[in-house]
Amino acid sequence: MRILIIDDMHESITPLLEELSFQVDYRPDIKRPEIEEIVAGYEGLIIRSKTPMDRPLLEKASKLKFIGRAGAGLDKIDLDYIEEHDIKLFHAPEGNRDAVGEHAIGMLLALFNHIGKADKEVRKGIWDREGNRGEELKGKTVGVFGYGNMGSTFAKKLKGFEVSVLAYDKYKENYGDEYATVASFEEIQEKADVLSIHVPLTPETRNFFTLEVLMGFKKPFYLINTARGEVISFDTLNKALSNGQLKGALLDVLENEKLKTLTAEQKLSFEELCERENVLFSPHIAGWTFQSYEKINQVLVGKIHEAFPLK
Repeated sequence: MRILIIDDMHESITPLLEELSFQVDYRPDIKRPEIEEIVAGYEGLIIRSKTPMDRPLLEKASKLKFIGRAGAGLDKIDLDYIEEHDIKLFHAPEGNRDAVGEHAIGMLLALFNHIGKADKEVRKGIWDREGNRGEELKGKTVGVFGYGNMGSTFAKKLKGFEVSVLAYDKYKENYGDEYATVASFEEIQEKADVLSIHVPLTPETRNFFTLEVLMGFKKPFYLINTARGEVISFDTLNKALSNGQLKGALLDVLENEKLKTLTAEQKLSFEELCERENVLFSPHIAGWTFQSYEKINQVLVGKIHEAFPLK
């Protein structure tokens, strides 16, 4: 079984697959036109997010038996097509869920304790204790929107902070555990001091967090987004921050992450966000650690081998 890898992967991917008798072509620099030319010769594709797996490309993959997504998000894959053609799909959220959970907490603690601001000030010789007085996480209610791999791991990592965690997941049943209590979205809107988003990008979740939804929260709250930026727009964030409904925003993902392609309107909104001290950014790295880079391979290869046990 031949596998084409079209994105950068941790160096362990090829030996892991070859040890199980797969034939591997590692082509991380390949461009879409060449992928379309050669993809018919492969039974497997391993991808990240560089090249959309859309119908025009997949129609050329006549032998394709599976796609392996090295990561969690599936929004760039034509799920209808692969289901129609019985192409298996594997992804590896188990590989980077710990990284995402740690990153979300790290951003929250950094904002609560003014770490970025305080560091810049001290480097400039400013010793302002009162202006950097912090906020404690203990005693707060944290809402988790989506309780899959990422949401549940985030809740687990909050355990030592003595917070109340309420979890909402529309597509799960009986998912309460020792780390979170099942709640309706309305309950989270009533009680949350912090909301952390952990849902995939789908037609349902795209722009789900409108200003109307945010204003439905009974008290001002902090927002964490390590999921997909398209669930909330720059404009909505700015409006909610300006009117005080959002006390702060922690954004690992953005509505448009290709910053050189921002529309004029997006550019203005993004620049407005950048001026706010209660907004922290990171460049979509929540799940991007040295450890997760390798663990994703292990998870993905394990799932492929289970479905196609050549050895």
